[in-house]
Amino acid sequence: MPLLVNDGFRLISALEELNVRCLRQAGEWEQDLRTLRIGIINLMPLAKEYEFNLLLSLGRTELQIEPVWIRLNTHSYHSSDERHLSQHYVTFAEAISRNYLDGLILTGAPVDEIPFQQVKYWNELRQILTFARTRIASTIGLCWGAMALAHLIGIERVSFQKKLFGVFETRNLDRTHPLSDTDDRFWCPQSRYAGFTDESLELAAWEGKINLLAHSADAGYVIFETKDHCYLMHLGHPEYNSRRLVDEFLRDQLLKRTDVGPPINFDPACPVNCWRAHRATFFSRWTNYLYKTTSYI
Repeated sequence: MPLLVNDGFRLISALEELNVRCLRQAGEWEQDLRTLRIGIINLMPLAKEYEFNLLLSLGRTELQIEPVWIRLNTHSYHSSDERHLSQHYVTFAEAISRNYLDGLILTGAPVDEIPFQQVKYWNELRQILTFARTRIASTIGLCWGAMALAHLIGIERVSFQKKLFGVFETRNLDRTHPLSDTDDRFWCPQSRYAGFTDESLELAAWEGKINLLAHSADAGYVIFETKDHCYLMHLGHPEYNSRRLVDEFLRDQLLKRTDVGPPINFDPACPVNCWRAHRATFFSRWTNYLYKTTSYI
C-alpha cells in the first residue's frame, strides 16, 4: 500500500523500484481506506540514510500510511544533514498540533552505554513518551527505544561486556497474540551493548507489568509489551536491511573496538536478509492493530 511523502523526497525512486507506491499529495489517496498517521522519532546515526529502513517496512504493509518524521529540540543530530532535517522533520508539538497520531515509533540510538538521565535529550523524550502512553494507541520502541520504554515502566537494563551483534533465531511465545509473529520461529538482527536479564523480565511479567512475546536462546527475551498494549518493545532491528549490518560491522572495525566481534550468523562479505518475513509480519500486524484500534477513537 502507498506512503504519503513530500514531492521531491530523495527515496521515492528507490522505494518505487521495490514496489512501494509513493504519493505526493493527500488527494491521491484511495478514498475508501483510512490513512494511518505514524510519527517516527528518528535518533539513529546518519538519520537521513536510516529512513529507508523504516519506509520500506511501513510501505510493505496493507494500509495507507503517512510517516511523520519527528526531531527533538534538545538533540544535536551531529551526524545528520541539517538541511534535510529542516525540510522533512517537525517537532512533536508540531506533529500533534496538525493532526492526531495513530502510532509512534522510537528508533534506536547510540547511547545504550549511557545512563538515561545523562542522555541530554532524555527529559524531552520522557515527556513525549509519557504523553504517548495515554494519547497514542501504540508506541514501538526499537533497540534502545525499547530500553527507554522499559525504563519508564520500571524495568532496568544491564550492560554487556561485549556487544550483542548478529542475527539470532527467535521463538514466538504466543502465535494467537495480535502483535506476535505468525511463525513459531524467526530470525532477527541484534546490535546493542545492553539489554535485560531473563529473570528481570519474567519477574515483570509475573507482577503484571508486561506480556512476553518472543525469546531467543542467545539474545534473551526480544519482544514484550505493556499489559495495556500501549508500549511495544522490540530489542532487535527488524527494520534493518542487510547493508545496515554490514555498515555497522565496518564502522566498528574502523573504530577498533575490542568489545565487538564479527556479527554472529551473518557474513558481511555475502549479506543475506533472512529476517525479511519477520519484518513484514511485525509491521503489518502492528499497523493492522492501529487501524482496528484507532477506528474506535
